Amino acid sequence: MTQEPLRWGVLATGGMAAAFTEDLLRLPDARVTAVGSRSAEAARTFAARFGIPRAHGSWRELAADAEVDVVYVATPHAQHVAAATACLEAGKPVLCEKPFALSGRQARMLTELAEKQGLFVMEAMWTCVNPAVLRIAELVAEGAIGQVRALHADFGIRVDAPPEHRLWDPAAGGGALLDLGTYAVSFAHLLLGAPETVTAHARLSPRGVDEQTGMLFGYRDGAMAVLTCSLLAQDEHRATVYGTTGRIEIPADFFNPPSFVLHRDGHEPRAVTAAPQEGHGYGHQAREVMRCLRAGLTASPLLPPAHTLAVMDTLDQVRERIGVRYPGE
Repeated sequence: MTQEPLRWGVLATGGMAAAFTEDLLRLPDARVTAVGSRSAEAARTFAARFGIPRAHGSWRELAADAEVDVVYVATPHAQHVAAATACLEAGKPVLCEKPFALSGRQARMLTELAEKQGLFVMEAMWTCVNPAVLRIAELVAEGAIGQVRALHADFGIRVDAPPEHRLWDPAAGGGALLDLGTYAVSFAHLLLGAPETVTAHARLSPRGVDEQTGMLFGYRDGAMAVLTCSLLAQDEHRATVYGTTGRIEIPADFFNPPSFVLHRDGHEPRAVTAAPQEGHGYGHQAREVMRCLRAGLTASPLLPPAHTLAVMDTLDQVRERIGVRYPGE
């Protein structure tokens, strides 16, 4: 793995799988050698679209492919555990789309399996490997804005999907929280850690998933995070980190920003721009996975399983507060 391009298998054939594959094809040290789906026809169509040499009609066939070094799991939320489990049991490292699972219990099952197998596993939370966000985390750690007192982040989109759509389906892990709110929660965890207290309020759909949710996290040092997610109203996807001597503003798309503005007391605001982003922005995740695999690591220092598990535990607490339950819980 240290010299040759790493060979990727893509598990699923939907929009996320397509976008990630497009970004993988931009990387000179990556090859997409196989795709797997529960439908052989869908796998063949996807393979033809992207020039992928091998198409498999089942997840386990993809997981068993000797021409695959690592698998990207891009199924809908409720299938993440089964898909990732098939790959880990077959000895394949995994990059699994967010949310990593539907619950903290499920997430622990996956991380414990990876640990038992001695395999790399990482959640595909692009926020935590985004260069601009990583620079924000550095500035906060350096005390550039003093002690952080508050963090605000909002992620809302208006969704006009039919009632049978996965976003409204409890069995599919539907709702705003796992689809959108997980970004805000992960961002807060990155900068402030796990909250000491969790308060939440939501509007639920007739089928019992959250159409929108507001969260208030409290921390031991008195800091707080105010987060919202919505499938009912579009917002600017802004985030602001407030400190005792300044603030950091992300004016749009805080979950994958190209830039931010640093405000420091006694100084002019300074715009900070990361390196130009190629493609859709998923390449940062792929590069981190490949860097770790080539170094023989089973976890990413930027996005370790401990971060993912802590976020999943917080999401569980939010769901408990708002009364969202998935089948089987």
